[in-house]
Amino acid sequence: MDLQGHQSNVAAGTCAFESDASSEDVISRWQNVVAGIRDEYLDETQRYPWVIGFSGGKDSTVVAQGVFEALLTIPPSKRTRAVHIVSNDTMVESPLVIAHLDEVTQCINQAAINLDLPVTVSRTKPEIDKTFWVLLIGKGYPSPNMTMRWCTDRLKIQPTSAYIKKYISKYGAAIVVLGVRRDESQHRQRSIDKYRNMRGGNLTPHPTLQGALVYRPIVDLTTADVWEILGTFHAPWGGSHSKLFRLYRDAEGGECPVVLSRNEAPGCGTSNSRFGCWVCTVVEKDKSLQGFIDSGKHHFKPLVDFRDWPKKIRNSQTVFRRSIEVVAHA
Repeated sequence: MDLQGHQSNVAAGTCAFESDASSEDVISRWQNVVAGIRDEYLDETQRYPWVIGFSGGKDSTVVAQGVFEALLTIPPSKRTRAVHIVSNDTMVESPLVIAHLDEVTQCINQAAINLDLPVTVSRTKPEIDKTFWVLLIGKGYPSPNMTMRWCTDRLKIQPTSAYIKKYISKYGAAIVVLGVRRDESQHRQRSIDKYRNMRGGNLTPHPTLQGALVYRPIVDLTTADVWEILGTFHAPWGGSHSKLFRLYRDAEGGECPVVLSRNEAPGCGTSNSRFGCWVCTVVEKDKSLQGFIDSGKHHFKPLVDFRDWPKKIRNSQTVFRRSIEVVAHA
């Protein structure tokens, strides 16, 4: 695929980034990322399927774009490794975020069909008895906080892990492709350094999913690199990334990542990760939803007001003690 066909400008009204890097530097970095993905895909030592954790945010979008572009440089006869682009719907996602995710995944799916790529687009959801409202209202769980984030496990980890385990069982192993980067946070850097790649390769065993390996193709890109790439290259599934830029601009924040283990859970519900569930009571203030309201989307204000209610109820000692007993016996 021709990587020279890049955008000169991001659509008006979207995020801007500053960098000392030249256009040639951006193109070179991106070509290296795509080449690395291509080489890994063609690795003959194993043909395990790839499962890309796709949140629709900037990092997972860059990873999905890199895989798409790499596949387009490979002859159809050699595209024998299955690729799954998997997003997660907690069923309490921010309305604008889930709308963006729906639109992008539909575009990716249609492009994969049209281009005859071995890409399957899927969405995971929690089981009905483990949804947020069933657990909060039906079973009496306390609303989540930093010390009791039952939501992360039930709504995110379990559904996506079950999807991956299905393919581990079928193929003997699966490779989870993630958009994690050292530059994200100190916690992320420590996690990446703790789980180093296996000798002579780009894969590392997943810390909790037996049979799963992790591939991190953009681990050394900076945040500026990511924005430059998104602002420079068109989306291979059609169009530009201008809506993604606008989403970040309006929310003034980042997205909750695809979470596959409790070790990664600190990235969900923190100031480093603000595109999350609209009912999130882990954060003190929902900055992204408030950002959407401040940018003119006033119809979301009732969601902010409602979200503060279960958080307030949780602080009632009587309700809290009863809820703890419910969770302990669940």
